[in-house]
Amino acid sequence: MTKRTLPLNFLLLGPLSIRLNTCEVHVSAPRQRVVMAALLFNANRVISVDRIAEYVWDGAPPPSAAATVRTYVMRLRQSLGEVASARILTRAPGYLLELGEHESDLGQFTAHRRRAAELAERGDLEGSSAELAEALALWREEPLADIPSQTLRDVEGRYLQELRLQTMELRFDTELALLRHAEVVPELVRLVRKHPLREALVGKLMLALFRSGRQSEALDLYRRTRVLLVEQLGTEPSADLREVHRRILSVHDRPRTPGPQEPPAPARAAAAPAPTPAAAWDRSCWPSPAQLPSVPLPLSARSGALARLQHFLTTGPMPAGVVATAVVTGRGGVGKSALALQVAHAVRGSSVHGQLYADLGGAARPLTARAVLPRFLADLGVPRDEIPEEASERESLYRSLTAGRRLLVVLDNASSTAQVRPLIPGSGGSRLLVTSRRRLADLDGAHTLQLGPLDEAGSLELLGGIVGPARVGAEPQAARTVLTVCGGLPLAIRIAGTRLLERPHWSIGYFARRLTEAPRLLDELHAGDLGVRPCLDADHAGLRRTAPAGVDPAEVFTALGAAGTSSVSAGRVAVMFGCSEEQAEEALDALVEANLLGAPAGGRYRLDALLRAYAHERAQAVAVRQHDHPYMRAG
Repeated sequence: MTKRTLPLNFLLLGPLSIRLNTCEVHVSAPRQRVVMAALLFNANRVISVDRIAEYVWDGAPPPSAAATVRTYVMRLRQSLGEVASARILTRAPGYLLELGEHESDLGQFTAHRRRAAELAERGDLEGSSAELAEALALWREEPLADIPSQTLRDVEGRYLQELRLQTMELRFDTELALLRHAEVVPELVRLVRKHPLREALVGKLMLALFRSGRQSEALDLYRRTRVLLVEQLGTEPSADLREVHRRILSVHDRPRTPGPQEPPAPARAAAAPAPTPAAAWDRSCWPSPAQLPSVPLPLSARSGALARLQHFLTTGPMPAGVVATAVVTGRGGVGKSALALQVAHAVRGSSVHGQLYADLGGAARPLTARAVLPRFLADLGVPRDEIPEEASERESLYRSLTAGRRLLVVLDNASSTAQVRPLIPGSGGSRLLVTSRRRLADLDGAHTLQLGPLDEAGSLELLGGIVGPARVGAEPQAARTVLTVCGGLPLAIRIAGTRLLERPHWSIGYFARRLTEAPRLLDELHAGDLGVRPCLDADHAGLRRTAPAGVDPAEVFTALGAAGTSSVSAGRVAVMFGCSEEQAEEALDALVEANLLGAPAGGRYRLDALLRAYAHERAQAVAVRQHDHPYMRAG
């Protein structure tokens, strides 16, 4: 393959180097090289000034670190010149380096790996092996050797080392599938000496030795590896390595040399004793699930959020052991599921091994990972009678089956991180997309998108898409009244549009009056199996309760409904319940967390029309008597 000559190329797979056309730009200042490396490893993602400072001062930045980092970036831009420095953008809370895939050797490396997977998926193992060889040829000496930051080397250097080893393992798998066992023995011997406890490499060397007629050496290697594992780690060899050993003992994998006119068949890759990434590319053995439900047409008002999520899920490699995880959060009915599924369909091409989907039921009817994992395992090709009973064994098997693959896992309606963690796929190229009414802040490394209500233009677009733009245009003021009541909530707008569509004899003005004058607003916002009330019930069911000494958020919500207030302050709630402002604020924040109250603005927490109607219903349900309860006098 001819290497492409680029006007701009950043080299990371060795000592840091920057080339503009044929000239090399040298960043001499050590700390500026640290800043440059930090930007490169986070290309096309914002990296905060604080994180850059952690790298520059090895975890002990001085008080003036933020200002000094900005100075380093300014000088770095000056060193790079106009072409390269234009790529460094200031983006709160730090900086972003814009970089095309082919403008760094790491990006080219990732592209070669992706093409190798695609070729192997089509059965072209020769082409896949050539792409992997091209990827590995990009490495030069020791990466980050000239970067004076132990913290950066620990984080990114280990990632690069693991990435290189995984790629070498993929190439060995492909070479073994092509029956080139003798050719890979010398390199495998060298690598196993360097990484004697890396069982995947040991297994490949055992297989290559055995297929080369060196069975005794393969068995001796297993014995020596087992002793090392027991002595140094206190553990026996993994199930995969034991399986290689067992098959060699039973002469199960005796090689057959192909004749001069007989090319090696790609299907024989499946005959390898242990499951490998190459075997994972064999569709005949590994199903490719396609479980994404259909979704309504996307709204232009959501195009920005759609693009951000799509970019995150498809751009750039993740650190070793990390699965790219995105969480779409917001109140019930705001369109989280629709957006997530639109993104999932948009990135299907990058999840070449399939898409898994599960509705986790939310807080009202949560579905545990124990219930979901058997279906996922069966969908990935495990016979149902071979699915383990123990939850820990199911999780281990799931991670093993998904490691090294490029799956998209969509978990809709999660109510807690505990539901999600066992369903995170094994490290490799997979992606995880979660929707939840909670922020799931304890889901490590997740990219969170808070989805808010639609603005007026987006609301009009959605309503017009249901009932027709002409009908909306004929009664613009009445349409705005309907949308104001719906509060920008796509679910409420869809229900309103459905009711108007089913009743062409209704004017929008008549429906607007029904909404504004209805004694029970939520009864009007119900059509077929769609309703706003069930969403609010689910939010209320997931409401976090306070400690016994605090104020119950549910009681505060009921009190607000009985009072009919549209906004309230922590001070007013403290007076209502005879508690401290801190306790009142804790209860109000719990309501915000449950999406039953708007975030505070100007010291006041607000309820829109839908929340007021629901709070009033809750107050009626518990039969609160206004004159018997002092907190009913809220204002």
